[in-house]
Amino acid sequence: MTTATIEQRLSEPEGKQLEFKRDLSSPKPLMKTLVAFANTAGGQLIIGVDDDGTVLGVDDPLDMEERLTSMIADAIHPRLLPNIELVSVGEHTLVCIEVFLSSARPHFFKALGEESGVLVRLGSSNRQAGLALIQEMQRQASGTTFDVQPMPELSRDDLDHNAIQQAFRSEQPLDDNKLCTLRLLVPYQGRLVPSVGGILLFGRERQWHFEDAWIQCGRFRGNDKVEIFDQTDIHAPLSQAVDDIELFLKKHAFKQAEFGAMRRRDVWSIPLTILREAIINALVHSDYSQRGSPIRIAFFDDRIEIESPGLLMPGMTIEDMKRGVSMIRNPVIARVFRELGLIEQWGSGVKRIFSEAQVQGLPEPHIEEIANRVRLSIRLATPVSIQQSASVTQAESVQSESRLESRLESRLESALAARVLLILQQEPLGKAAIARELGHKGVSGELNKQVGNLRQQQLIEMTLPAKPNSRLQQYRLTPKGQRFLQDTFKDLT
Repeated sequence: MTTATIEQRLSEPEGKQLEFKRDLSSPKPLMKTLVAFANTAGGQLIIGVDDDGTVLGVDDPLDMEERLTSMIADAIHPRLLPNIELVSVGEHTLVCIEVFLSSARPHFFKALGEESGVLVRLGSSNRQAGLALIQEMQRQASGTTFDVQPMPELSRDDLDHNAIQQAFRSEQPLDDNKLCTLRLLVPYQGRLVPSVGGILLFGRERQWHFEDAWIQCGRFRGNDKVEIFDQTDIHAPLSQAVDDIELFLKKHAFKQAEFGAMRRRDVWSIPLTILREAIINALVHSDYSQRGSPIRIAFFDDRIEIESPGLLMPGMTIEDMKRGVSMIRNPVIARVFRELGLIEQWGSGVKRIFSEAQVQGLPEPHIEEIANRVRLSIRLATPVSIQQSASVTQAESVQSESRLESRLESRLESALAARVLLILQQEPLGKAAIARELGHKGVSGELNKQVGNLRQQQLIEMTLPAKPNSRLQQYRLTPKGQRFLQDTFKDLT
């Protein structure tokens, strides 16, 4: 390491790839850091420097080098072979230990054991890796990914072939060759079975197998999470969820007119282009192997935060992301999103987010790793309060709802069917509850007829299809019904 390089490193704060130590008086934290570096993105540990960057030097650098070599060999498994270098800074000598991302990961600190001793680097601290993260490291080190793995207990019939056909706007169902090309189906012991990615994208019982593969959206009052104003849970297929999230964000934003070059255009109070790119990036790069951790979208007065489960890929840093460096965590999902036109070029999404923010004069988006998640915060050009959004959009929303109902009525040829569809977009309901929402005293023959018509058009479905006469029977929108509403809404906007 040159003098110029070490001086540059000493001027930097501690972080994901840099840590300072005064001496070897506490070797245990030092060993933990080396393990975390090897498992995460590599890094440099410099001994003889105070936490604030003040150079102290070491008394006997040659003896320390020898001790370190022995300690590392005894304390870390699998064996780690870092570069240890003595570097002079003025009249002081420092010991620099450089660790690279290891192909033998996960490494663990022997004193804590194989289960508890696997550590990862999160900012300037070391954190214990859970079982899901350890398994993810093992897959990555072996060159495999989670979403391409076969699900041998399932068959091709566990894929929703109608949903696939509709997503690709195909007149005919996709044949097995095409499904294998997309890796929605993969070979396993002489037969074709769905991949993890195939079920995540188009599984008939997706949430049975991956109960956390959904999106939680919330609109909060003010700039913190003290009081939530509105929320929704989105369980639609991943490719469709992009539009559903955008509709939720639009619900709490407003459009305002701008005039230029003798033309009027409507501009949203939130940067929809940037947000759409960020949402797609989260859906493609989330770690779906984690449990209890859905994707979260939080809308505050001054910003919108998008959190996705999973730390950055090994070897990746936030600065790498800003420069457009990308590693695909879910190649099956990424391939399908590209085929559907949701992404243009792999790895370009984050760079476009930062470029577009600069063009629009917005503050630079902020990326951080928190716990086992990555959070992207997008600041608004001007804070938007709930009261402000409500005052701007109240009259428009009443008018829009009326227009939406009229448009649905013209497409369904029934005002009652249109109102039933709008009611069921909120939550599944039984016929009696639908009648109450309509303001009717009971379930009429006409309501029965329109519910039947909507079912025949596959816009709604029973929640208990095996028990059609059950007193617990409810009705909900089908994916086709959700798209029907979205397409109708888009026609109006």
